[in-house]
Amino acid sequence: MKKIALIYMGGTFGCIGEPLSPIPAENFIPQLQRVLPLHLNIECFVAPSIKDSSASTATDWLQLIQLIQNLQLKNYQYFVVIHGTDTLSYASATLARFLGQSAHVVLTGSQYPLLNVSGTNTREFTDAIDNLNFALDAVATSSVGVYLAFHHQLIHAQTALKRHTTESDAFAGINAKDNLITHQQSYVVHEHDIEKAQSFNCLSLMAQPIAIEQQIKNLKNLQQHPPHALILQGFGTGNLAVNEELISTLHTLQAQGCAIVLTTQVPFGTINQHYAVSEWTQHANIIISDCLGHADLYAKALKMYLQYDSVDQWHAHWHDSV
Repeated sequence: MKKIALIYMGGTFGCIGEPLSPIPAENFIPQLQRVLPLHLNIECFVAPSIKDSSASTATDWLQLIQLIQNLQLKNYQYFVVIHGTDTLSYASATLARFLGQSAHVVLTGSQYPLLNVSGTNTREFTDAIDNLNFALDAVATSSVGVYLAFHHQLIHAQTALKRHTTESDAFAGINAKDNLITHQQSYVVHEHDIEKAQSFNCLSLMAQPIAIEQQIKNLKNLQQHPPHALILQGFGTGNLAVNEELISTLHTLQAQGCAIVLTTQVPFGTINQHYAVSEWTQHANIIISDCLGHADLYAKALKMYLQYDSVDQWHAHWHDSV
């Protein structure tokens, strides 16, 4: 029988009360064990970091990855992670980028708590049990890789997007039944990676239809304290209004150690280099995103940051299988 490691990382799934507040993990795990299918070989673990997922950062996900990799050394190969929905897409993409095809991993969560207000029994109406059972079934039957299981949809983790704040059908992405060619190399997380990730500064700037002079001012404001990675979310296929001053401003940021990546703010589809966007991006010497969604771009930027220390190295290795 396949041995499944069920890792609890907090979120609405493990909350009680009105308004909702989390139960301490040591009190929640026994309640969780009561609803697990008896025919499966499941062992429960508590993630190194338990918090509201809106407060989760790269450090929390790297610690989770480290836990999974340590459990792999103990012959676990099947993992289900319970995580809050606010940053579930980011967690999913990060695990996919770092674990690759090294294990069977399914993340899930819920829009409603597992337990009632008092925490004494399961909630009368909840999607928590359904999502958990679906994830447990999916991890045992799906091919190796990382997935998000939610509302009877199994999604490739790198493509996950939260599309609704409250509905049970909360996530979109490429269905796991559809072929997604991925060549992610697994990355063994060490303590120095977790320490370095604490300083990771990634800023996403979504273009608005404002005068180009204002766009330039916004970019120049970053020059005092530039991030490690600046993601420019353009219109359509990545289009932005540019001139020589804007490109010069981008060059200044790059010279200060800021890697600049162009993507689109459109949720689905990729950048099309047949448009005018191609010429100015070469002049500006910025990186063009080849990722499968915004969360995947965040995860790739994090991995690049941990591996490389200069903007030139980002350019040289961006299209490697990282």
